Amino acid sequence: MGELTEKIKGNANEAVGNLKQRSNDPETRAEGRQQEAKGEAQQFKGEVEGKLGNDI
Repeated sequence: MGELTEKIKGNANEAVGNLKQRSNDPETRAEGRQQEAKGEAQQFKGEVEGKLGNDI
């Protein structure tokens, strides 16, 4: 179950990060890049959990 949760959180963070990167404000764009990276890390964590059977 953790795998699915992490992947959903990751997708949401990536989507919000992408939207923020379209802003005219440089701070918001930087925040968007960070949030997108966080989403990618969450998706990776979900993949690892799936392969290890949530034993981590």
